[in-house]
Amino acid sequence: MSLPPARRRAAAAALTTALMLPLAACGSDGSGAEKEAGGGSGAASGARKADLTVLAASSLTDVFTEAGAVYEKENPGTEVTFSFAGSQELAAQVKQGAPADALVTADTRTMEGLSGDTGEPTVIARNRLVIVTGEGNPEKVERLDDLADPKLKVVLAAPEVPVGRYSRQILDARKIDVKPVSQEPNVRAVLSKVSLGEADAGLVYRTDAATAAGKVDAIEIPDAQNAIASYPAATLKTSQHGEAAAAFVAWLSTPAAQKILRGAGFQQP
Repeated sequence: MSLPPARRRAAAAALTTALMLPLAACGSDGSGAEKEAGGGSGAASGARKADLTVLAASSLTDVFTEAGAVYEKENPGTEVTFSFAGSQELAAQVKQGAPADALVTADTRTMEGLSGDTGEPTVIARNRLVIVTGEGNPEKVERLDDLADPKLKVVLAAPEVPVGRYSRQILDARKIDVKPVSQEPNVRAVLSKVSLGEADAGLVYRTDAATAAGKVDAIEIPDAQNAIASYPAATLKTSQHGEAAAAFVAWLSTPAAQKILRGAGFQQP
């Protein structure tokens, strides 16, 4: 039985609408969590916008706070929130399924241990260690060997923390026996102990010592006796904003981001 013309047109319109609905759904996730970027620069241009959570090593606290503000300015609509902690703590958070989008550690070893949870990592910066003492260096510490003085209160990071492992590496290489008064969970805790006068000396990254200028003195360690810390960055496979996370990680290697890292004392990758 044929339908009247008006009913045929209505049926055709209904069919067209039904066919177009799946296509519209493909163009949006319907959550409103991410929007198509309308600007931005460098690697982030054209990427999806999102509220990103980045897990980052404690030694990146100051420089990433600055870098995040620059990234948000270059990519309106994107917000970056950082969670700073020792790399070993960050690894535990990833293993426990903490909601985050990207990870930056202070060593490749920790990142390699999370290879099943991350995308391909990229080293974005390097760092070196220095000895820090109280302002004015009241105990007259001049070199690594001085840290073995039993009258000296030395604080180190715990051996499972990258900076703690680097510290033990350079001390063991010279057979320097140091008995720390405490072993801290991250590099900023070591720096705090020394700057507050709770310890006479400690080993931290050069960039961390620079953030406490006027509170501590930094004694350089010769390159031949030092260790190089590498900072890899990677997206997390559990990220709900994979495209935006990848854009941020890629941006960390751009000239704009590298300029900020160099300005804070980090070395080129």
